Amino acid sequence: MSLTSNLDAPPQQRESAAATYAGWRVCIIVLTLFIAAASLSAIRKDVTFGYDEVAHVSYVAHLQSTHEMWPAFAEMRMLDASTFRFTEVANYLDHPPVYYWLLARIGPALEGHSDAVLFYRFLNVALAAIGLAAWMAIGIALRLPPLKLYAYVLPLACIPVLVPLAGAVNNDNAAFAGSGIAALAAAQLLIASHPAWLVAALIGVIIASWAKFTALLLTGGLVGGVLLWLLWHGRLPWRWIGPIAVAALLAGAPYIVFCAQYGNPVPQTPGQIEMIRSIALAKGWTDAPRSSSVAFVVSFLSEFVTDWMPTDKPRNVLNYAALAIPVATALCAFAGLALAVRRTVGAKAEPLDIIVVAGCLAFAATLMIHGIFAYRLHIEFGWLTSAYPRYYLPLLAIIPLANLVLLDAIDRPRARALLLGLLIAGPIIFRIAGAPFG
Repeated sequence: MSLTSNLDAPPQQRESAAATYAGWRVCIIVLTLFIAAASLSAIRKDVTFGYDEVAHVSYVAHLQSTHEMWPAFAEMRMLDASTFRFTEVANYLDHPPVYYWLLARIGPALEGHSDAVLFYRFLNVALAAIGLAAWMAIGIALRLPPLKLYAYVLPLACIPVLVPLAGAVNNDNAAFAGSGIAALAAAQLLIASHPAWLVAALIGVIIASWAKFTALLLTGGLVGGVLLWLLWHGRLPWRWIGPIAVAALLAGAPYIVFCAQYGNPVPQTPGQIEMIRSIALAKGWTDAPRSSSVAFVVSFLSEFVTDWMPTDKPRNVLNYAALAIPVATALCAFAGLALAVRRTVGAKAEPLDIIVVAGCLAFAATLMIHGIFAYRLHIEFGWLTSAYPRYYLPLLAIIPLANLVLLDAIDRPRARALLLGLLIAGPIIFRIAGAPFG
């Protein structure tokens, strides 16, 4: 649109265009700061510190050394973190090889070259940036006004694990990129049912699913819920069924192969069993009494909350008190979900409501499956640490989106201002006060 035509446009249209421009500017600034922080983390990070980076790098190096496309997990070994030479220690990862195969073909040789890891880290920064950009763009697609956009974007940018994870070699970054693409396309499908958005949503699901199984459940659940809603309301053309079926088959293909090979879509590899046994024995879990299912659920959820800000240092009173911020935000999200469900069932749903309901259902289903799997590990090995919030990175944006639903329903100015303050300032305060210093 030219300057003249923009000046001739109705005032409401000019205001909308100005708000959209301001929204993009905010998102670009946040994305730039994120890329800078993640890049700095990539440069400074110790390869042995967190997020299983040595195991992920070892997976890539194994594919480079064997030139395999589909490795046998029992044959994979870990690199030595100092020399980057293969050891006799078994690799414990059990993910599909697509992400690792692509990295192995794109990047330089890793075995014996510890400095090469920086190239792969920057690739992961790019993947995470794609995911964050796509998730933030949902706020633009929904035409959120400035304060609501801040209440959505800032919690995303302040996710505690997002920056350090982006600066590490980890398939969670591919899952995050795929989920962002899928979620943005699903939101656009609800706004305007164009086949191009369907294709983008299905591609996003495939990318996320080929990264890891939890991403299949989370991203596939979100997009599947949106498609079911469109079908329910007669907005899903029958000619779309074929592409959807093909995409579902492609997304699940790695796990079908795993079922054929190992009898399980998430196989317990020899390296994984060895690692679990050795850690459980060292921590005294092996011979400890097993928890009841109820006690384990309480412990699992408590660990999920505390690990929202992961740390290897003892927490102080301030750190524990700061956990009240994400807990309060989650409770508000539950209230927003209840409102979204009511509107969806009552046929008054907006695109935001449908995204929230579909995403929360996928989140809850995945959490339940994760909890069952974790409890089985506990019963068999005494294992006690399985609740990792970063597994849910593909759908963590559902929490601020659900909070926007609640925000829309509040008419009282003071209550609305308090919630806006929690959503905008809360994540920043938690990033400062939620982790030990030093």
